[in-house]
Amino acid sequence: MQGNLKEDIDHVVESSANVPDIKLIQNEKTSSVTIVDNTSNPAPLGLLGFGMTTILLNIHNAGFLPLDSMILAMGIFYGGVAQVIAGIMEWKKNNTFGTTAFTSYGLFWMTLVALITLPKLGIGSAPSADAMGAYLFIWGLLTAFLFIGTFKMNRVLQFVFGSLTLLFFLLATADFTGNATIKIIAGYEGILCGAAAFYAALAQVLNEVYGKIIFPLGSVE
Repeated sequence: MQGNLKEDIDHVVESSANVPDIKLIQNEKTSSVTIVDNTSNPAPLGLLGFGMTTILLNIHNAGFLPLDSMILAMGIFYGGVAQVIAGIMEWKKNNTFGTTAFTSYGLFWMTLVALITLPKLGIGSAPSADAMGAYLFIWGLLTAFLFIGTFKMNRVLQFVFGSLTLLFFLLATADFTGNATIKIIAGYEGILCGAAAFYAALAQVLNEVYGKIIFPLGSVE
């Protein structure tokens, strides 16, 4: 009896040893999900923050207004914070150009205000004329490259970025040379640049509201 039981156990063990390994293979099916973007267009906010602050600063550069807290506050909040918000919203829309431009120029206004106010608070020394010239020149260089990107956009944005490039280089030249006349010329040119951005912003808003082109932007074919 015991011998038969032992033989049966040995047979079971031997049989199980001959069972091949079983691997479970699961076929994974991939599916794509299309997300419809129903968020609003952030470009008008960014363009208004840029345009209105640019107009006010260059009214100062043209010699009509002092550089007081009105311009500095616009630089911090509407020219600065509002443009950064617009840049983040453009990131959400997968717009690399809009993200780069709005975020960069928003932070430009913040750094400009900091350059003016920090020395008065005892934090660092005031930048020299050559330092400001270099600061404005590098921003002009960035703008020149972004201007190339507008060749695929509309005519108004081409004017905004082209005139902004010229504005930065004029202001840099004014600081490098100490020529007050160049700064005044830059002021008038900057007012035109800001006005073009102001137009571009409100044209997009009103065209969307009316569902048709009320204010043309000059589309590129």
